[in-house]
Amino acid sequence: MGALPISSLGGRAAVLTTALALVAAMTATLAGVAHAAPTAHGADPAGSAGTGYWHTSGSQILDADDNPVRIAGINWYGFETTDEVAHGLWNTDYRTIVDDIASLGYNTIRIPFSDQMVEDPIVPSAVGFYGSSGPVNTDLKGLNSLQILDKIVAYAGQDGLKVILDDHRSEAGNSAEANGLWYTSQYTNQDWLNDWNTIAERYAGNPTVIGFDLRNEPHTPSGDTYAQGATWGTGDPATDWRLAAEAAGNEVVADDPGALVFVEGISNFPSATAPGGYDTDWWGGNLDGVAQYPVTLSSPGHVVYSAHDYGPDEFQQTWFNSSTTTASLDSVWDEHWGYIAKQNIAPVWVGEFGTGNTAADVSDTTPGSQGQWFSSLLSYIGSNQLSWTYWALNGEDSYGLLDNEYDPAPALAAKQAALAAIEFPLPGAGSTGGSTPTPTPTPTPTPTPTPTPTPTPTPTPTPTPTGGGCQVGYTLQSQWPGGFSGVVDIENTGSSPVNGWTLAFTFGGDQRINQFYNAGITQTGSSVTATSLSYNGAIASGAEATLGFQGTWNASDAAPSGFTLNGVPCTD
Repeated sequence: MGALPISSLGGRAAVLTTALALVAAMTATLAGVAHAAPTAHGADPAGSAGTGYWHTSGSQILDADDNPVRIAGINWYGFETTDEVAHGLWNTDYRTIVDDIASLGYNTIRIPFSDQMVEDPIVPSAVGFYGSSGPVNTDLKGLNSLQILDKIVAYAGQDGLKVILDDHRSEAGNSAEANGLWYTSQYTNQDWLNDWNTIAERYAGNPTVIGFDLRNEPHTPSGDTYAQGATWGTGDPATDWRLAAEAAGNEVVADDPGALVFVEGISNFPSATAPGGYDTDWWGGNLDGVAQYPVTLSSPGHVVYSAHDYGPDEFQQTWFNSSTTTASLDSVWDEHWGYIAKQNIAPVWVGEFGTGNTAADVSDTTPGSQGQWFSSLLSYIGSNQLSWTYWALNGEDSYGLLDNEYDPAPALAAKQAALAAIEFPLPGAGSTGGSTPTPTPTPTPTPTPTPTPTPTPTPTPTPTPTGGGCQVGYTLQSQWPGGFSGVVDIENTGSSPVNGWTLAFTFGGDQRINQFYNAGITQTGSSVTATSLSYNGAIASGAEATLGFQGTWNASDAAPSGFTLNGVPCTD
């Protein structure tokens, strides 16, 4: 994500709504679109659809047995951030999350990463090993980011899911790269190509990874000229994204000959009839240049074009107004990227789009509204049989499908029902098909604990007066303008076990917590009280407990201090 303007992670909690009448209406309407009679674009999925590696023919994506297939998936982010790991693993087993994605009917996971993660993978601290039902992620202990990615890819393949890996940005962080390009002074163009070689070689021969999204949202930054940001067809090797995509695409296909190559659009493109001389769209959403300057690789059958599209809640584009209709939105999409599929040039994948968690965010007849945009886009995707991945699974995101505890049930039933109406089953995704190489076998995972609803905090007992002692470590996991996420590790250094705990501390700045996990949290001014939950109140001598939170800040997000556990001061 990172469309115009840059959006920070999360910030608004998901709203849990059932909207049963809306579910029925949306499902009936969209199901009629998604399951209409087969057209020239393809038919309903065959009994073995999804096998092996995939390739392209005209506007279709075909599996290893030449069955038409469509990507109908979801984004799961985190590896691209400074956490360098998929989010939600702080209290939920990765297999539980992958199982949930599969059970909800999605067939593909788009996983963003950064060049920094590829070159310097860390052992992430944002992985928890104890959840609401017991141990979680035990096989991830001591693994670095790339090794954890291997685990997620392997388990996704066991679940019959496909994976698309997305080079989201250069250095670890949030949103798209600020300069709008695929390289920076620290991570050069050659570094970018080398990192793609590393990734493509790592997953070569594994058809679970169907392809590579070469770069997230190339664009022209605000205040820059078109020539300074990402261009298309200019021939300038420093800015021509089309040329860079061809170079990287040829590299990854040489490393992994069965892979698809996903090429996103830019944001601006020259137009003699547009105000200011340029047609503008979302970052990564303008594919006008494909008509004159298509991406051509040394081997055909690999290129899929990707557009990102968002509604007025993200930014008030000119086409969102009191005169907006479904037909006028269709015209915008036709102009900037839909024509590619309609003219049988290549397949189109809507790699990102998202909406909030109220009924009006999913469907609304008000012209120019978020709900009108979302329902119209789903109808457009369905009727044109396009591929897609929703942004995002993540419960901490304002568009999140799940809640911030990553419970299996979607935060808004109506949104899930609307997306389910355009899903595309892949009954053959678990097999290799044709002559595709068999993926490397993976160990059978340990049983996945089933998460329970958010636990109720347990009463705090009187602190044990003997043998008391504690040490607390605070880690600022992620920071962005106006937002942050942090983790607190509590170690019982005393000789007696702690049975139920209350941790108190004071922020050094003006932070406000709005989401949290592994504790019940209250805040008054800068003073915070965190209370153990039913499953993590006991801390044996020498053992640890972990809690985390996300929030906002204005003037300062200075580290907290003055930690006490059940009234006993802790050392840092």
